[in-house]
Amino acid sequence: MTATDADDMPVVALVDDDDDLRTALAQTLDLAGYRVVPFTGAEAALAAIDPAFPGVVVTDVRMPQIGGIELFRRLRECDPDLPVLLMTGHADVPMAVDALRAGAWDFLTKPFDPEALLAALARAVAQRSLVLDNRRLRALALVTDASPLVGRSVAIERLRDTIAVVAQTDIDILIEGETGTGKELVARLIHRGGRRARAPFVGVACAALPDTLLDEEMFAARGTVAAARGGTLFLDDIDRASPALQERLVPLAEDRTLRVAGGHDAMPVDLRLIATADDQAEDRVLPALFYRLAAVRLRIPPLRERLDDVPLLFAHLVDTAAARLRRPIPPLTHAVRQHLATHRWPGNVRELAHFADRVVIGLEGVEADHLAAAATLPERVDGFERQAIIDAVTAAGGEIGVAIQQLGLPRKTFYYKVQRLGIDLTTLRRSIAPPRP
Repeated sequence: MTATDADDMPVVALVDDDDDLRTALAQTLDLAGYRVVPFTGAEAALAAIDPAFPGVVVTDVRMPQIGGIELFRRLRECDPDLPVLLMTGHADVPMAVDALRAGAWDFLTKPFDPEALLAALARAVAQRSLVLDNRRLRALALVTDASPLVGRSVAIERLRDTIAVVAQTDIDILIEGETGTGKELVARLIHRGGRRARAPFVGVACAALPDTLLDEEMFAARGTVAAARGGTLFLDDIDRASPALQERLVPLAEDRTLRVAGGHDAMPVDLRLIATADDQAEDRVLPALFYRLAAVRLRIPPLRERLDDVPLLFAHLVDTAAARLRRPIPPLTHAVRQHLATHRWPGNVRELAHFADRVVIGLEGVEADHLAAAATLPERVDGFERQAIIDAVTAAGGEIGVAIQQLGLPRKTFYYKVQRLGIDLTTLRRSIAPPRP
């Protein structure tokens, strides 16, 4: 087994002073794909386990010095979310039941079927994974850059660096990107980061401005352009502006002059222009305007090009939504996590923000959990794992190695789960194979 395989395996801290039983259970768990960390007593376990421990704990109840119940209580003080499974004799069942009421994950009465232990562990490991994912996302959201442009991908890091540079200049900027990527957010960050930060940021929805209002609202002596003096005029969707509006904007972009209808003189106006457009909008903007606005072109990548940013961005959006809606921050469920991992987000950040709102008010993740509620918890976990494996193999076009990599499982664990869950890989691969010509 390689070091990487070992790191990827779910971890079980096995605490038992009985050498023979501990060795036998360790072998069973190892064959099932778990990485076992054995302890001969509670003191050693307490010294090694902290809130960052990535796995679950299985402990005997009757041990010298510190028993399993006391070990559970101390571990609970260290991390209330750490699953602890108790192995008990018949005489210890009342104590184990009390511990269960106090928050222990489960207990097994000796002698027990190894399959019962594996089923209980599957539930505990799945829960631990969710808890750690939630903690990791909360922590990342706290330590991420102060900029609301959230993400750690190379593209976003580069975009943040570029914003910091161009904000200190007065050069005009064209921000390009798909709908929902956050173009206005980037424009506001540039405005706030420069010398015009205390001056107005005036936005114009170019696509919605009728030609009949150009003289009355846009280019009047006290119109929209004049209102942006000293600050930034934000031209949203310049590629969807009418030809008349584009023509009137050319002299403003060329020499910062405002020509009022009926007036003979061109009035100078001190402002910065920041425009937005969809990707490949050059053909829809007058060249005389486009090349003046595009002194600097910034492209915001769609979410599908930076999927690694989705969990962190989602955590940020959930925190924001919870504060705005005055709701508690919800835990990350299996249904939500699977959607985050598999959806392509055609609506980009805006779609993800709407999804975060629905999660906060409880409209997402409920249906999947409700449909599964009729099954027992082990059956629900097995169903989730089975579907995840089938989806991964299907998405990989039947390439098992690719599917294993996408699932993040050691090869041995993958094949163990395939066998235990009754997945016929041969039939599955045949069903997704491309038809022969």
